[in-house]
Amino acid sequence: MAMDHPDGPAEHSGRYDLRHHGDTDATEGLVDFAVNVIGDGPPPWLRDRLAASLENLGRYPQAAHDRHAREVTGARHGRPPEQVLPLAGSAEGFALLPSLRPRLAAVVHPGFTEPEAALRDAGVDVVRVLTEPARGHALDPAAVPAAADLVVIGNPTNPTGVLHPAAALRELARPGRVLLVDEAFADAIPGEPESLAADADLPGLLVFRSLTKTWALAGLRAGYALGAPDLLERLASPRPPWPVSTPALEAIVACSEPDALSAADQRARELAAHRVTQAAALAEIEGVAVQRGLAPYLLLHLPDGTGYEVRRLLRTAGFAVRRGDTFPGLGPDHVRVAVRPPETARRLAEALDEALRALAVPA
Repeated sequence: MAMDHPDGPAEHSGRYDLRHHGDTDATEGLVDFAVNVIGDGPPPWLRDRLAASLENLGRYPQAAHDRHAREVTGARHGRPPEQVLPLAGSAEGFALLPSLRPRLAAVVHPGFTEPEAALRDAGVDVVRVLTEPARGHALDPAAVPAAADLVVIGNPTNPTGVLHPAAALRELARPGRVLLVDEAFADAIPGEPESLAADADLPGLLVFRSLTKTWALAGLRAGYALGAPDLLERLASPRPPWPVSTPALEAIVACSEPDALSAADQRARELAAHRVTQAAALAEIEGVAVQRGLAPYLLLHLPDGTGYEVRRLLRTAGFAVRRGDTFPGLGPDHVRVAVRPPETARRLAEALDEALRALAVPA
């Protein structure tokens, strides 16, 4: 399906543009609420670590550096290095999912669409499990088909921001099934509650972690997978040699060390405070419903029939938001907005209020 223009009218034929991402909405010159990366780039200490790694660019990524990344990351999650697989970002992990040869994949939606896109492109049968707005998009483990031998869910889920209880996720695990939990935003929540990253004994568990969001490394592509050694071996089977660059391996090490974990938790606490302030300001706008969540982004439901025009007016006012109608289970009047510092968030709330007033939305 062709990608719609960011401002284009939504199509609702039951088909969704699974390859649409927030960077498409966040065009040059706009205040970016569409992409969930925190900040404009990595902090100075991390920049210095990455810059120092450039001295080794004349050599292929070293096995010793890969091993060190596995050791440090494993220690961070209480796992041996054999249960860690460095990735060129979580997106590489999603692209590798077909190598697990699932017969039926169940993908929980609304959720990040890249896993389903990769599976469908490989000819894998996919069933969508839709969470219900009336239940706050909470997970119902019983809704997942028993026949699914691969289950994919985000925690917290993008774009709803819902953090599912770890106990509910564990109900999805069973022998003969791979349970993939995408924890791309787990470190953006203070204390990383409900994470399964340390659940080494849960059968078939695969956890993806990303460094993109908290450390503003979208251009570097760095992350990792956690799972049983045989599962990681199957996942990695089609990879070419040296799939993860030397700077990315250095980032994985640097962001898993104790000082970085402390800094990430502090940043998560600041984000949590910003989220509360931003959610309250947006909820005060007549006709705007804010989905309750704990992630560094908020899902909004706008008054019926206003989504396209609101996005257009916000772009005219200089703001980019993430359209919601490319997520299965959502519609044209949903938008996702990243959590930003209070002054920037206040400006968005004012622009959104003005846009809705300009449309003369009835009470």
